[in-house]
This record gives sequence, structure tokens and C-alpha cells, in this order.
Amino acid sequence: MVTNVATALIGVGDMWIVGQLGDAPTQGAVDIGAKLFAALFTVMNFLKTGTTGLVAQAGTRVGQHAQAQVLVKGVVVGLAIAAMLLLAKPVLLPLMLDALGAEARVRTAAVVYADIRYWSAPAVLVNFALIGFLVGRRRMREVLAIEIFYNLLNIALGLWLALGLDWGIAGIGWSSFIAEFAKLAATGALIWYLAGNDLRAALADRANMSLRALRPFLAINRDLFLRTVVLMVAIAMLTRLGAERGAVTLAANGIVYQLFVLAALLLDGFENAAQVLNGERAGDGDRAGFTALVRAILWRCLGVAILLSAAFAWAGGMVTDSFAATPAVAAEARTLWPWIVAIPLAGFAGFVLDGVFVGASWTRALLLSMAGAALGYGVMLWLTWPLGNHGLWASFIGFLVLRAGLQLALMPRLLRREMA
Repeated sequence: MVTNVATALIGVGDMWIVGQLGDAPTQGAVDIGAKLFAALFTVMNFLKTGTTGLVAQAGTRVGQHAQAQVLVKGVVVGLAIAAMLLLAKPVLLPLMLDALGAEARVRTAAVVYADIRYWSAPAVLVNFALIGFLVGRRRMREVLAIEIFYNLLNIALGLWLALGLDWGIAGIGWSSFIAEFAKLAATGALIWYLAGNDLRAALADRANMSLRALRPFLAINRDLFLRTVVLMVAIAMLTRLGAERGAVTLAANGIVYQLFVLAALLLDGFENAAQVLNGERAGDGDRAGFTALVRAILWRCLGVAILLSAAFAWAGGMVTDSFAATPAVAAEARTLWPWIVAIPLAGFAGFVLDGVFVGASWTRALLLSMAGAALGYGVMLWLTWPLGNHGLWASFIGFLVLRAGLQLALMPRLLRREMA
């Protein structure tokens, strides 16, 4: 949980530093840039989750040498995707800035920031695979230390380059670029220390890098990529339909969505645990241990979800008021109190089961359940449109519940097929 929160703070330091420059267009440019890279790199996060599940399985089924082979495949795929992103940069970057509505001075500053940070793509994608490897080997303390190191270095460099050397927004871009490659160096050195011999053997075996060897890895990551795209479309619909109801509704929904993100970050700790623990049991073919872990993690996640819901019930109004720009936004956000309380309870099972399915490499079923939930979400949005903004949030809650329900419905068949 702490690691997830630390990872999410990556853009916070940049936003705080740019605020010291005292220029609103520049601050807007960093916000645009942060959203651009959040969208671009979030859909690539499959490299981390896919690597985590396969490394956990390999640890019990074959051993550390097989884990190193998975890592090599992840790095090769990450570098290939990074190369394609860099080749597409002249077309992709302007399109994404257009999609985010960057104009005038904001766009000029955003181009400076984004043009620098975009070149960190190779480090970002390889880091996904490296972090996935560490998580799969239960090295969470090391992952937390790396994320803290990355954030502190990013802030220190930003202060020095943007303010100390007066590089402005370019300094913020360079701080993120340097910190990302420093994270790559630190993570790579740690992994070489932990598994250097196995990595040397995996790198020496050229068969690991052939298309035939990569095909199963690519198939798993393709499903995870498409699943993430479907999820992002569902979330985008929440924003788009809220915007159609006016600026006040859009702002209030944005505040509630941030509370959803907070709940997701905390509950995703159980998803990470499920990826590793259930991946190990799947690799060992231990059906009884696998199902026992599913129940145990679900119960623990439910306990945290209840605490979160209670916290939102107690302090949700104060939190939404503190974020609201106007009294009208605060009043609108307060009317959404029941949905704020319901979010952790509606979402906890889906978070855990995502980890279970990734750990067992049931990625096709994960994609199908997400697609089915998205279709149901579309129907619910149509049916609840007359209910206004409450109908929108009721549909989103229904989407979270339906996703978990479909996963639970698929699980018995998957268990019979994969762990008979």
C-alpha cells in the first residue's frame, strides 16, 4: 500500500515546484504534461503486472533461472515498445496535446516539458519490467526504497534545475528525465546483485529473445493492455458525461474521483499480494492453497474497505469541501456522499480478483470480464440517465460490482481447467 502511494506521488513534486515559479500557464503546462504521461504510461503498466505474475509462477514451478528468463523477455518487449513510441513521437505527442486541450502559452510550455520527458520512455518501460520482477520475488521493501529514492531525487533535481539554475519548466522536465534513468540504474544494479548469475545465463541464451519464445509473454501482455484500455475508456465516460452536466458537476465529480483513486491505491496493495501469492500457488499447481489465499486476501481487503468507507462517511464532507473551488461545487460534492462511502465496498473484490487473475495468467478471462462489465456499464448509463449525476455514479458503482461478479463466475471453470 505504501509503495503504491509513493509511486503516485511522482507528479506531486513537479506540481509543487512549478508553483514556486509563479506563472499560471507554466503550472497548467505541467498539469497537462503530467496527465499526458499518466495516460501514455498507464496503458503500458501491463509490463509490470504481467512480469509479476509470471515471475511468481516461475519461482515455484521452475526456479530462479526461469524468473530471470521472464525478466529478460520483459526488458526486450519494453525496449521494443519504447523504440516504437520514440519513432511515433513527432505524430503522437502533438495529437495527445491536442486531445488534452493545450493551447496558447500553456501549449508552448507543455511542449518544452513533454519533449524532454518523452525521451525517458525507454527507462520507464524497462523499469516496469524490473519492478515487476522484484514484486514477483517478494522484494517489496526494496521496491518501496527505490520509489522513495526516485521521488526525493526528482524533487531535489527540480529545485536545483528549475529554481536554482533558473531553467524553469525545462528544469522540471530534465529532473524527471534524470530521476527516471537514475531509478533504472539503481533497480538494475540491485537486480544484478540479487540474480546476476541467472541473468547472465538468460542473456547468453539467445532463444529467450526469439519471437517464438516471446509469443506467450506477448499474448499475456496483449490481454492486459487491452483490459487497461477498456478500463480507461470506462473512466473517461465518467468524466465526459459529467462534463455534459455542467462545470459544477464536472468539478464535484473530479473530487469524488480523486477519493476513488485514493481508495484504489490503498486496496491495490492486496492486488499486488494476490499477484505474487496466487501466482506462486498457480505455478505449484496447488488448487487448495490457491483458493484459500483468494478467500484470505478477500477478507482482509474487505476489512480495509470497511475502514475506508467509515473514514469517508466521517470525514468525506470535510475533504470534499477542502478541495471545492466554490460553494456550489462543495454542495454538489456533498450530495454524492452515499457513492463516496460505497466506492471501497463496491471495488474491493475486483481489485483482489484482478491480482488473482494476473497471478494465474488468466489474462484472457480478465479481459473478457472487463469487457463484459464495460458493456453492462454502458447499459446502466443509458438506463440511469434520467437520474442525473446520481445515476452516473450509481452506474459506476454497478460497473465495479459487475466486474467482480463476472470474475467470480469465471473462476470455478478456470480452476477446473488449469488446476484439475
